[in-house]
Order: sequence, then structure tokens, then C-alpha cells
Amino acid sequence: MNNNAFALKGSVIYSQDCNTLVSAATSYLICEDGKVAGVFETIPSRFEGIPITDYGNKLIIPGLIDLHVHAPQYTYRALGMDLELLPWLNTYAFPEEAKYAEEAYARKAYGRFTRALSASATTRAAIFATLHVPATNILMDLVEQTGVQAYIGKVNMDRNSPDNLIETTVQSVEATEKWLKGCVGRYENCKPMLTPRFIPSCSNELMAGLGELQRKYKLPLQSHLSENASEIAWVQQLHPDTHCYGDAYEKYGVFGGECPTIMAHCVHPNEAELELMDKNGVFIAHCPQSNMNICSGVAPVRTYLERNMRVGLGSDVAGGADLSIFKAMADAIRASKLRWALKDKTLAPLTVPEAFYLATKGGGAFWGKVGSFEEGYEFDAVVLDDSNLEGSEEFSVQQRLERIIYLSDDRNVIHKFIKGKQIR
Repeated sequence: MNNNAFALKGSVIYSQDCNTLVSAATSYLICEDGKVAGVFETIPSRFEGIPITDYGNKLIIPGLIDLHVHAPQYTYRALGMDLELLPWLNTYAFPEEAKYAEEAYARKAYGRFTRALSASATTRAAIFATLHVPATNILMDLVEQTGVQAYIGKVNMDRNSPDNLIETTVQSVEATEKWLKGCVGRYENCKPMLTPRFIPSCSNELMAGLGELQRKYKLPLQSHLSENASEIAWVQQLHPDTHCYGDAYEKYGVFGGECPTIMAHCVHPNEAELELMDKNGVFIAHCPQSNMNICSGVAPVRTYLERNMRVGLGSDVAGGADLSIFKAMADAIRASKLRWALKDKTLAPLTVPEAFYLATKGGGAFWGKVGSFEEGYEFDAVVLDDSNLEGSEEFSVQQRLERIIYLSDDRNVIHKFIKGKQIR
């Protein structure tokens, strides 16, 4: 008997690729040494005698991936949904984030966020904090306790920001490096990530300094890209030498390539930006609810998929009002239908298999072999009970997943496993 293996029995479903869902009712999902050994109708002889948890007809899916979420904004989610991006930032986001200068407030507010994260189906996330190092450490400590695998970033802002939410260039770079050194050996589940808020809030000197830190510490980076027409015009004014918004990151060496990069939104790329993202392997965090809520538009996700670009989903709380990646899947499908109906008939709406792929294997690729139950993938799994959705026993495994996407909430999440370890 393999002492480092166990099995979950239930109705298993996962993505093989963006078009193919693999489903297996009443099957065994086997974990060995924290990795997926496979999905089987019966237990293979080499695994005879391993522990089995029988979930009956419950659904077992890969853990969901949130490629873009603002932890300090969780407190005011669902407010200001009638505003566009830049007024929304000034009215809600910046005043709220300034409060995180107080550690007591940060501990209370981040406690709310991490409890919600723990209760959700999300197993991995890329998270923005604020520019405050003590508060960012509090967030990392709290997320660490949940078991969720996360990249977390101390935000950088040295221009075009409120007086109570801004650093000097030197302060920003030095505080970031001090924070990075303080993270060494402190966490098992959390990793630091460079996080310039976006080009308008970061001077050329700050971006150059962050580029040097990236090369020195070999860190990934997250930021925002081409979210809103007004923002794009602003970036062009600040960087008249560029062909696209992405160029303003590329010239400092922090736009994919040797710098693993997540760019949120990418709603309005021009052809130069598409080619640059594609060439550099930039990960796109599609945040459909946020893009609709704050009037940004609908990203051309079909284009990204057809070009085999790297794309996943983000909740983008609080531009997105809900932390659920199930809701992000449903919104991605809805938004793509609106784009097709109102703007571009050449880009077909997303399908359920495609949306599920984005939420699992597509976004999970940022962590490597994550987000699928194919052999050798890290064993991240979520067990779902859909018995509260009347008539669920009448549907196929894939149809039950569709209903979960549109109808579920955190009460449907029974257990979560990450790297083979049960964290809930």
C-alpha cells in the first residue's frame, strides 16, 4: 500500500483543454505525494488499501483560481457601481485604502476578507494589498493561515494619488525591498509579488526601480492594463513614446518574458499590445463583472483563446462585487454574449467548457501544473454539494456543473484540498 496516497470518490469533472470537459460519475480521484495520480472507475492494484473518502454523488472539481483581487477593497464591495473607473477610484478605492495605515483597522478588515476567501471555492489567488508594509504583512499572515496558495503584493504609488495614499519614489522602492527581505523564510503558502498599481500612479523612476528589484529577486509582477478608455488616453499622455499601454511596462522589463506577469483586464488592446502580450507570454486576468460594473467594456476573450494566449479569471473585488469565481464564470459568458450581440459578430460567445477552463487550468498555469485532474498536476480539489439545487439528481455531471456556476454560493463548498492537504 502507498502510504502517501488517498482517494476521493464522487462525480469528477475537469478541463482537458479549453474546449473539452472530462466528466466521470462515481469515480476515484487519487492523490499521491500531493499530485494527481489519475481518475479511475476502480482503484488500481498498486493503490489497493489506500484511504478512501466516499462523497457519494457530490461533485469534485479542481480548485478555482482568482488571478486578480484587491483585498483592501472587500469592505466596500457593491458600492459605487454607477461610476466609471477613475471617479470610482477617487471616491471609494483610495479613501478606503488609506485607512490601512492603521494596523488595527487592517487586521479587522483583512480578517473579513480572509474568512470569505477561506469559505469560497478559490484555492489560489493573486492579491493586491495597499502600499502599507505593516498592513501587507498582516494580510499575508492571515492568508497563510487559510492554506490558500497566494501571491500578494505591496502596492507601489508615487504620483497622481491622494496625499494620504502616496510615497516618494525612494520610499516606495526601499520599503518594497525591505518588505521582500522580511518575507524570506516566513511563509509556506504566500509569496511576494511586485505590484505597481498602474502606470498613472507610478513614475518612470519608480518603474525603473521596480524593474531592478524584479531582476535582483527574480519576482513575478501584477498590475492593470488597458482597462478603461480614459485610463489608456492618460497613459499615452504620460508615455508619448509608446505604441500601446503595455509598452509602458515593457520598457522597464516587467511585461512578461523573464518576468512572470499578470495583467488585469486587457479590455481594449490594440494590435501592437496583442502581439506584445502574446510574444511575452503575459497572463491576462479577465474580470468581467468589474468591467461591466465600472463601465470599462468587455474584453475580447475569444481573441485571446484563438491566439492560445494565457488567460484566466479574476473577481477584481471591489470593482467586482462578488468574490466567487463561479460568478466570474457566469459573468464571462454573459459579457461575451453582449459583446457578440452589440459590438463584434466575429467573436463568438464563450461556452461553459471555456469559462470553466479559464477558472481552473487557464489561470492555474501561472502556478505551473495546476487547475486540472490530469496526471502529475498538483492536487487542488473542491468538493461541492449541489443537493440544495432541486432536481440535481436528474442531470448529467456537466449539467450539474453548469447549474453550480449560475446558482451556487459558499454553502455548496464542502471541502477544499491544496497540494493534497485538506484545508477545509
